[in-house]
Amino acid sequence: TRIRVGRSIDGFGLSPGITKEQRLGVENLMKKAFDNLKDDLAGTYFPLTGMDEAVRQQLVDDHFLFMSGDPNLKVAGMERDWPEGRGIFHNKEKTFLTWVNEEDQLRIISMEKGGDVKGVFDRLARGIKAVGDSVKTESGKDFMMSEKYGYIHSCPTNLGTGMRASVHIDLPGWTKLGLKVLQARCEELHLQPRGTRGESGGQTGVTYDISNKHRLGYSEVELVQKMIDG
Repeated sequence: TRIRVGRSIDGFGLSPGITKEQRLGVENLMKKAFDNLKDDLAGTYFPLTGMDEAVRQQLVDDHFLFMSGDPNLKVAGMERDWPEGRGIFHNKEKTFLTWVNEEDQLRIISMEKGGDVKGVFDRLARGIKAVGDSVKTESGKDFMMSEKYGYIHSCPTNLGTGMRASVHIDLPGWTKLGLKVLQARCEELHLQPRGTRGESGGQTGVTYDISNKHRLGYSEVELVQKMIDG
C-alpha cells in the first residue's frame, strides 16, 4: 500500500523552469526541514550527488530511487543539471519518504507492506503536516496552493489533491481477460491500472498497481475510499 502527494514551495520555480540556484535552495531548505522531523517520521536524507554506490544500490533494491532518463521529463526540461539538487529522505522503518526535486519539488510518500490503508494514510497526513510546518519554520514559506486548482504541481494531471493512493494486487482472472477489459472495468470504478514498475515501467505477471484515477474535485479521504471500494 502506497499513498503519495506532490507539493511545491512558494517562491521556487516548478521543475520545467526552476533555476539551478532555486533547486539547490529547495534542497538546502529541505535538509533543515528533515532535521526537525521527530519520532516515527525521523530519518536520513540521501543526496543523489556523490552518492555512495552501496547506498545507491540499497535504494534501488528498496524500489525507492527515482532514475534519470524519462523522455517526458527530459523534453520538459526537468532533468537539467542532473543529479544536482536531487535526493531522497526516508525514515528508519522506510515507511515515510520524500523525493526532492524529481518531477515535483517534493513528493511525500507513505508506504508499507500489507493492507493497512488507514495506517498508511494517517502517517502520510502527519508527514505532510510535519514537512509543511518545518518548511514554514525554516523559511516562512507555505506550499503553493490555489483556491480553484488546489495544490500546484509541475504536471496538470496532479492538480487538486495531488494524491495517488495505490495497492499492488494480483489479478490473475483479469490478466486472462486482457488489459483492455481490466482498463474498462477500472474506468467504471474511477480507478487506474498500472504496471508495478511505475508509470512508464510496464507490466509484469499478474500483479497490478491499482490507484484512484482522479486528483481534482474530491477530498483526499474520498479518493482513498474509492481505491478501497474498487
